[in-house]
Amino acid sequence: MSVLSITGIGAELLDRPDADPAEVAESLRNIARANRWFGGAAAVRFGLARTLGHVPAGSTLSLLDLGTGLGDLPRVAVRWGAARGLRVAPIGLELNRSAAALARSRGLATAVACAGSPPVRDKAVDIVLVSQVAHHLTHASVVHLVRTCDRLARRAVILADLRRHPLAPPSYWCGARLLRFDPVTVADGMTSLRRGFTRSELESLLAKAGVAGRVDRRPGFRLVATWVPQGN
Repeated sequence: MSVLSITGIGAELLDRPDADPAEVAESLRNIARANRWFGGAAAVRFGLARTLGHVPAGSTLSLLDLGTGLGDLPRVAVRWGAARGLRVAPIGLELNRSAAALARSRGLATAVACAGSPPVRDKAVDIVLVSQVAHHLTHASVVHLVRTCDRLARRAVILADLRRHPLAPPSYWCGARLLRFDPVTVADGMTSLRRGFTRSELESLLAKAGVAGRVDRRPGFRLVATWVPQGN
């Protein structure tokens, strides 16, 4: 059972444990396309550069992606590392069993578990990545998630999410229609943008979690929070 509570703002397909696997698969494929075209992948690359730009070539880094979906963003991290002579070894974690099976079918080792209570020892991985998960949660659960990420990571935490802005929904709607996203993904994307954060809101949640992180605005109405975990 999940220890994280879902926000009461709207309802999305991936919030439902009984969601139809075929609908989940189609939605996740479109989310991966949205990451590629609307700034999600770029946000992850930015976070990696901010936190790991100093790591010498030849290093191997483990990465845990909480809420991995299809596992497209860990693959972004692998490619980013390879271009810099780094070996990034990713593991995914996903609460939705259908999504976890899809990520595994694409070559990513993926466990089924809640991001708030992952079956991972403290300081067991170099990098914890959590992208577009926090906006699904209540603020209290976001604080818990931030503390969990901080506890698990040795080198860096990258928390990327959506920035709430009046222009974000119409921009997404136009882009989603051009890319012919299915109606469920279009509706869920609009809900996600309503659930997003302002920069000051995300900074406040990090502070409540006791984390001294930095929050940057990025293209595509994105926010990227990065920090070095405590104890390092």
